[in-house]
Amino acid sequence: MTDNFDQTAHLTQKWLAEIQALKQQMAELQQKRDEAWESSQKWRQLYNTESEQRRAEAKMHQQALAKQSEGIASVKAELQRFRGINFEVTTETTTTVVQSELSQLTSVEELKAKLVVVTKERDHLIQALKTEQENHAQTRNNLTTALGDAIDSLAKARAARGAGEAVEAVETGEISH
Repeated sequence: MTDNFDQTAHLTQKWLAEIQALKQQMAELQQKRDEAWESSQKWRQLYNTESEQRRAEAKMHQQALAKQSEGIASVKAELQRFRGINFEVTTETTTTVVQSELSQLTSVEELKAKLVVVTKERDHLIQALKTEQENHAQTRNNLTTALGDAIDSLAKARAARGAGEAVEAVETGEISH
């Protein structure tokens, strides 16, 4: 009888140790889950900040490109005028910019040089915009992947927590054999 009692006590101690180990694992998993959640929140914030910066930079480049296009249109209009061909300018802003820039030019050579400068600057801005768009796409991809990994970790932690709740229910006697 004592042998049976010792065996029962030993099994009870073993189960209590196992339950304690599972509680510890559950606490660690909950901590990892919380850390994963915080990490995903930080990544989400970084992604939002980065995307806002990229949108602002893209808008700035588009505005610069629009100004360059206006400059090119004005130079083309003046070139056509010098050649004796009437070329209508569509906006007053473009006309004003053209008149102000042209009043500073004194020869066809200066006009040609200005056209070359404007074209090069436009090409540079187009390339910068393309590079910025590629960088944005890469950043979005990286941050999306990191966010997905964080969400997967959170799902695993929740699943582990669900298993931990079942052990706790057995421990508190809510589930009987």
